Amino acid sequence: MGVCCPFLQPWDRARDQCLLNLPCLSDPVRRSSLLLKLALVALHLVFIGFLFLFDAEFIEKTKRDPWYMGCYILLFSATLLQYFVTSGSSPGYVVDAMRDVCEASAMYRNPSTTSIQHASRKSESVVVNVEGGSASCPRRPPTPWGKLVLDLYPPGTSIRNLTCGYCHVEQPPRTKHCHDCDRCVLQFDHHCVWLGTCIGQKNHSKFWWYICEETTLCIWTLIMYVDYLSNVAKPWWKNAIIRLLLVILAISLIFVLLLLIFHSYLILTNQSTYELVRRRRIPYMRNIPGRVHPFSRGIRRNLYNVCCGNYNLDSLPTAFELEDRSRPYTCIDMLKCRCC
Repeated sequence: MGVCCPFLQPWDRARDQCLLNLPCLSDPVRRSSLLLKLALVALHLVFIGFLFLFDAEFIEKTKRDPWYMGCYILLFSATLLQYFVTSGSSPGYVVDAMRDVCEASAMYRNPSTTSIQHASRKSESVVVNVEGGSASCPRRPPTPWGKLVLDLYPPGTSIRNLTCGYCHVEQPPRTKHCHDCDRCVLQFDHHCVWLGTCIGQKNHSKFWWYICEETTLCIWTLIMYVDYLSNVAKPWWKNAIIRLLLVILAISLIFVLLLLIFHSYLILTNQSTYELVRRRRIPYMRNIPGRVHPFSRGIRRNLYNVCCGNYNLDSLPTAFELEDRSRPYTCIDMLKCRCC
């Protein structure tokens, strides 16, 4: 051990200096997320780099038809750009929405109705209102955010039952605390390990566009690899490498294609992965029939809310709305496009 110390001490100092200069590497969670991002980018570069290095006919085709490779490089760059945009976007944290509501309430509050505090003694303070009257220890009124959250639930709901046990903030419907991010997320869908962030209300659309571009890129790359194998005979080691990459590419394509179909269904019905998988564990969704989508506003409205960034908070539907949505579809409903 003593022999290794002269070699380990410089390494430890260099590591500590690196962690000091790069705070993202000091946190194990952020470090693992960064490594996954680098691995994903490297995997993309391996697939496209193999064709450039070993396929002479592919290079000739690029020179002959530059538009073909130009479109592919454009899709490749757009996919990686969308990946980093989605990874760096906010899913919609409750603390941010609460701050916006409180700031807007303070901005539009009437100054004449505000309370004025006068410190009469060092040991106690008395609150004097403009309307008159005083109270030494008044009951704490609900905040503007608390009032907004209570309006989204049925009358009589206690604010204590809506408070997160970790963040200590009032949770609107469809909100869940993410233990990886250590924050409450509006319209929580899932925590994506590959992106290193949650998928929620504000970045679900970005996530859908990313997996759509990733699926298109996988299909295009798969076609080029199949075309590479169908050409003239090549050395065995090249064929072995291309077959291995082809298997990895096919598995990735199946995964992202199923993910794209699944999230397209969620967007069309205004659901989240958490609500679909843990439906019986969510108190306000336990008694709702499985075929009823309580927050759906119709296909057109759901698409508009996602594509146009309508980030309004969803209130719990009334009993009349649930009964109306649980009605079976008839021929007249089909003609009237009730689902839309």
